[in-house]
Amino acid sequence: MRVIVTRPVEQAAAWVLALRAQGLDAHALPLIGIGALDDPAPLQAAWCTLAQRSVVVFVSPNAVQHFFAQQPAGTGWPAGVLAAAPGPGSVTALRALGMPAEAIVQPAADAASFDSETLWRELASRDWADADVLVVRGASASSEGGGGVGREWLADQLRASGARVDFVAAYRRQPPEPGPAESELLAQALRHPAAHVWLFSSSEAVARLGQIAPAAEWSASRALASHPRIADSARRLGFGRVDEVLPTPDAVATGLRNGSV
Repeated sequence: MRVIVTRPVEQAAAWVLALRAQGLDAHALPLIGIGALDDPAPLQAAWCTLAQRSVVVFVSPNAVQHFFAQQPAGTGWPAGVLAAAPGPGSVTALRALGMPAEAIVQPAADAASFDSETLWRELASRDWADADVLVVRGASASSEGGGGVGREWLADQLRASGARVDFVAAYRRQPPEPGPAESELLAQALRHPAAHVWLFSSSEAVARLGQIAPAAEWSASRALASHPRIADSARRLGFGRVDEVLPTPDAVATGLRNGSV
C-alpha cells in the first residue's frame, strides 16, 4: 500500500520520512502551497501586542513558523502569555522554536481528535473576562486542519466567555501545480486505486485534488482523514472508503498495519 501525503511541501517531506521509518511506502503529493505574505507589517505589529495577550492560538505549523519568522530582533516570548495549538504538529513547531512546555496549551494526549473543540476543553476553565486573544492563521478564507468552521467556533466560545479576539494572517495559501513526479504519482493512483491510500489533513487539499483531476472516478479509492469535516469532504469528492485517523505518523502507521483504518 502506497501512502500519498498531501500536506504542504515542508510538512509533507517530514511526514514521508516519518512514515518510511515505520516501513510504509510513503510519497508526497502536496496539494496546498504555502507562501510568505507580501506585506509583513501586520505580523510585526502583532508581535508588539503580545505582552497584552492572554493567549495566542496557532492554527497550524505554518502559522507558527511564519509568525516566528517575523519575530523582531532582540525580543522574546512575553512571560505569562500562553501559546495554544489544536494539533501535535503545531505543538512540535512551537517546541522547536524554544517555547517552554508550561506555556503551551494543547488537547489532552489521549483526545479522540485534535481540533478546536478539544482545545477549548483545555481553555474553557480559565477566566476570559476582558482577556485579549490573538489567533494566527493563513490568509485565505479556507483552512487547514478541521477548517475555518472550527476556528470561528473557537473564537465564538472565547467571545462568549468575555474575551476580545483578534486575527492576524501569517502566510498565504496558493494552489500548487504538480510537477512531473507528482503528476506520475497521481496517474498511478488513478490507474491502481487499490494500491494507494490518500492521507488528507485539510479539506482544502481535497478540493484541490478535485480541481487537478476533474474527470477522475474516486469510488474505488481510499482516503485517511485527520478530522470528521475533512472526511466528509473526501466522501463528497467520491472516495469509496474514508477512515478517520489521528494526525500523527504513529497513528497512521499503526492503523494501516493493524487494519483499523
